[in-house]
Amino acid sequence: MSDSVLIRNENMGGASQIDAETAEQFIAEKHIGERIKRLRLKKSMGLVELGRHTGLSASFLSQLETGRVVPTLRNLARIAMVFSKDLPYFFEAEPQALFRVHRRKERVRLPQTGVDDPTYFFESLGYMVPDRLMDPYFAEFLPLKKGQDVRPHLHAGYEFLYLLEGELEIRHGDQVCHMATGDAVYFDASTSHAYLCASKTPAVALIVTMHQPPIAQPTMQLRPLGPAIPARTPSTTPSAGSTVRPATPSGNGNVATSQG
Repeated sequence: MSDSVLIRNENMGGASQIDAETAEQFIAEKHIGERIKRLRLKKSMGLVELGRHTGLSASFLSQLETGRVVPTLRNLARIAMVFSKDLPYFFEAEPQALFRVHRRKERVRLPQTGVDDPTYFFESLGYMVPDRLMDPYFAEFLPLKKGQDVRPHLHAGYEFLYLLEGELEIRHGDQVCHMATGDAVYFDASTSHAYLCASKTPAVALIVTMHQPPIAQPTMQLRPLGPAIPARTPSTTPSAGSTVRPATPSGNGNVATSQG
């Protein structure tokens, strides 16, 4: 029975035949040849070198990678051992490249946490991405009301902000910077920082926080958070305000916010 494979179907109580064409199609759908080529190129290994390790000819390996021949389990096992893989590696479903779309209508608008009268609202743009290395947000900073206070904060990593609309004042350590629409800033988030809407209408921004911590400096000590920054009045010096806090995905995929 060289052209077919005989299998026993326990449910039917009989036997059925899978022809060679169907078997080869199954092999082709697993992209075994492509997987072997990716492993080889990842190791910067040529066909001749792989042939020396496996005892297979470079010509055969080339045909195998292009799908012109079907490997036996014996030959596949030889190749798997070269790359420290198990046989199931070639038959398991291939991992899909990360690609997540966050529709505007599906996002959740969240207020600043820990206060009764929030100075900003934000929407996570990456809450569906597990183990993400950055957190992107859409943020809206509101003009401060009379007597309303905001507090600076800090966290590990870096932060990027691009101002889409309005005006914003940013305090970063001892620096105070006025930003207009179209301006962008990238800074070390482990330094105390705060945002303050400086326009009569809300300031809208795209913010990305990076989880990569700064290089450790044994002699550097972070200063404690300062007192609340009072709202600006016409007779006082401009001050800075609040910012979006990083959101952490919860087990059910929703966004859980934290207050620093």
